[in-house]
Amino acid sequence: MSDGPTEPSTVPPAGPTPHGPVPPGAPYPWPTPPSGVEGEPRQRLHPLSPVLHGAKSLVVVIAGLSWSTLSRVGFGWFAAMVVVLALGATVLSVISWYNTGYHVVGRELRVYEGLLWRRTRAIPLERLQAVEVVRPLLAQLTGLAELRLEVVGGGKTEAPLAYLGVADAALLRERLLVLAGRVAQAPAPDHAVAPGAAVPPAATPGRPLHAVRNQSLLISQLLTPQAFLLPFGVAFVAMQFLTAGSWSFVAVASTLTAMAGVLLQPIRRVLDDWNFRLARDGGTLRVHNGLLETRAQTVPLERVQTVRATWPLLWRGNGWLRLRLEVAGYSVAEADDRNRPDRLLPVGDLPTATMIVAEVLPGVRLDALALSPPPRRTRWLHPLGRGAFGAGLFERVFATRSGRLTRQLVIVPYARIQSVRVVQGPVQRRLGLASVHADTAGGSGATAQDRDLAEAWALAADLTARAHSARLAPPR
Repeated sequence: MSDGPTEPSTVPPAGPTPHGPVPPGAPYPWPTPPSGVEGEPRQRLHPLSPVLHGAKSLVVVIAGLSWSTLSRVGFGWFAAMVVVLALGATVLSVISWYNTGYHVVGRELRVYEGLLWRRTRAIPLERLQAVEVVRPLLAQLTGLAELRLEVVGGGKTEAPLAYLGVADAALLRERLLVLAGRVAQAPAPDHAVAPGAAVPPAATPGRPLHAVRNQSLLISQLLTPQAFLLPFGVAFVAMQFLTAGSWSFVAVASTLTAMAGVLLQPIRRVLDDWNFRLARDGGTLRVHNGLLETRAQTVPLERVQTVRATWPLLWRGNGWLRLRLEVAGYSVAEADDRNRPDRLLPVGDLPTATMIVAEVLPGVRLDALALSPPPRRTRWLHPLGRGAFGAGLFERVFATRSGRLTRQLVIVPYARIQSVRVVQGPVQRRLGLASVHADTAGGSGATAQDRDLAEAWALAADLTARAHSARLAPPR
């Protein structure tokens, strides 16, 4: 897109005007500029943004300079190299900050970047799915936050605004969601906020649904294969040291690296899901979670494709399960899976999961989904776990069950089914079986495995008819 017009940085007037800019802390409703009006002036990010970007660059620089460099040049020259490179990274961050800006023009968010090669990104707000407020550790220490936008069809999370003040980020997030029609506009307060006055912190929007206990979260991650394998890894490393002539620095370092990789997954899950809170705000879910990096995400319920319930083997003694979502329009290929709002319940019992599923899929009870097993001759394919598979058609959803050690239940609303496939492998042909796949937009969908061939074709025809009817029916 071509460069936008160059605008001087101006200070917004105190208080909202009929068509002018709205300063931070202004009450609802925000004015919408008429067509043809440029709207508010371009805003810059927080002045501390270059400092945080420079700190990140410093970590990368130190990690890039190896210990061999330190031994060759000495500590003094090594420190000088780090300082020079860090100052250079900070200067570049300041230049980038000075040439980065954003503002809202009508129903469009424009983000300006670049010095030599200027770039303008225009994000239509009607394509906006969610706006996330992310606070990494450095941002928490400095009272800042990062705003990330999720757009339908985007290859990754769009136009991150890093960094803004926490209050400014929350207000901008709510404003964008209101303009995009994702949340209802809040009523204006009884009294206006005086210019320069402190704005009291707003309560978490929405109706609270559930808060996960951190104790349960810790115990659930201890009941994982990674946690059980950790003592064996420690014992192996100890044996390498105690057995004379059978260990080396490279071998031990490799083993420790492998152990760290095994241990990192449950630790990361604990840090990511710490203080997990779920709320309902009209047609959206509000998710708040994280310890070192806090996240506030919104999930539009009309974009939910599937709900997935999982019972890990070691959790069944406590009756625990977890819930995950698949949401259309989100970046499935995102390198960091934490950017995808797929967390619905990190750990909980069946009554809690049933209540949450009923909020996401009205009229669906998780504890009342009776599924029919595949025919008896599937014992040749699944001699130990034929009963772990099942499928069923219900009033509003299609549900399937699979998994022997880790059981999984997938629920797909009929209106979200994009296509239906009947797949038959060579062994299935000999046994007269077939699998029925219900595909969703950008997701994995659900699969009824190893059904009788005649039943599979009848199931596929029924799914196609129900999906067509559900898409034509008015929303409930």
